[in-house]
Amino acid sequence: MPPLALYWGRMSLTEQMTQLARQAKEACRTLARLTPAEKNTALGAMAAALERQAGALKSANARDLETGAEMGLSAAMLDRLKLDETRIAGMARGLREVAALPDPVGRVLEERTRPNGLRLRKVSTPIGVIVIIYESRPNVTADAAGLCFKSGNATILRGGKEALHSNRLIAQLMVEAAGEALPAFPPHAIQVVPTADRQAIPELLALTAYIDLCMPRGGEGLIRAVAQCSKVPVIKHYKGVCHVFVDRNADPEMAERIVLNAKCQRPGVCNAMETLLVDRPIAPQFLPRIARLLAPHHVELRADSAAAAILRADAAAPPCRVKDATDADFFTEHNDYILNVRVVDDVQQAAQHIAHYGSAHSDAIVTANPDTARTFLQDVDSAAVYWNASTRFTDGGQFGMGAEIGISTDKVGVRGPMGLEELTSYKWIGLGDGQVRA
Repeated sequence: MPPLALYWGRMSLTEQMTQLARQAKEACRTLARLTPAEKNTALGAMAAALERQAGALKSANARDLETGAEMGLSAAMLDRLKLDETRIAGMARGLREVAALPDPVGRVLEERTRPNGLRLRKVSTPIGVIVIIYESRPNVTADAAGLCFKSGNATILRGGKEALHSNRLIAQLMVEAAGEALPAFPPHAIQVVPTADRQAIPELLALTAYIDLCMPRGGEGLIRAVAQCSKVPVIKHYKGVCHVFVDRNADPEMAERIVLNAKCQRPGVCNAMETLLVDRPIAPQFLPRIARLLAPHHVELRADSAAAAILRADAAAPPCRVKDATDADFFTEHNDYILNVRVVDDVQQAAQHIAHYGSAHSDAIVTANPDTARTFLQDVDSAAVYWNASTRFTDGGQFGMGAEIGISTDKVGVRGPMGLEELTSYKWIGLGDGQVRA
């Protein structure tokens, strides 16, 4: 447990959050003085500590899984919560990948010399103190802390109560390992809010003197609540209503692989497909085929009238449950083995559907026709748009950023996966020899 926990109970909630924020702000000054080599040494030590303590991490996570089951979390959400050997190794690997990336701080982004001889440099800098609010996935703790640390930012982490034991231990191991490897490491560079009190969030996000940015990760309800109560800037994506459009010129086997991967590999994550759009000319052949592939995964299909008629008429298909889709279904991020299905007339109608129902997260077209693909890629205004690839690739690791801290669907500032470079701001440095403004 962090040292703060020793006297936590004696303070009011406002005092607790102010203390966290003040300590993080102070840590920023020390972080700014660390060299790239020092930061990388600390990241390597953090990764090794997570690997060594895999058993303890799984034990802590088992307690959280019990809490999640008692809360009635779905199978998909429990999967997000689970830490096993593979995911612990993935956290360690992500930290090492971040260490291997170029340091994002101190880059000269632009240089110019004015007619009076004043030289100006635009130089990348840390943002400062970043609050990360997230649900279920404890690996976010390592990803977020590692990325913020490498980019020179102090981070305050607020996970869900269902992951409290896992999140606390991950942060504790990282801080202790970094402190042993690097005496200059500021222990308050990584902090976990050690209370499940929901009022802690608005208290923390009111501290504009200390907090520079908030990034919520989770369901639409969480993100909207954070955005509404925050007095500091918020980078957000409200939900991941992702689409795959199978065009009349799609390779059927490729389309099947992509649809199966986009829906079933991990249905509880934000880049999983929620709606399948199928071009009308191929719908009678394609829909029964994909239903047979989805049936072993117990996917429930919520279909529009055209898709439902085709699916229900196919006597050879396995008992894949088909329900009539409501309009609300097409707006919904199910995060589960539920798939909306609609038959569309062409690529233009597919793009219109995505513009109306989508969340500007990740959308894909499967087609062998490059002209149709270009139309889709141009007309669909999402953070990530794919041609003949699964939406599941919208991820910092898959984009070569190492770990990622979140996916932004905002249009102002960062958009898409947020890696190291996206966690920096900049400042202008002026180099003169006595210039004064006339």
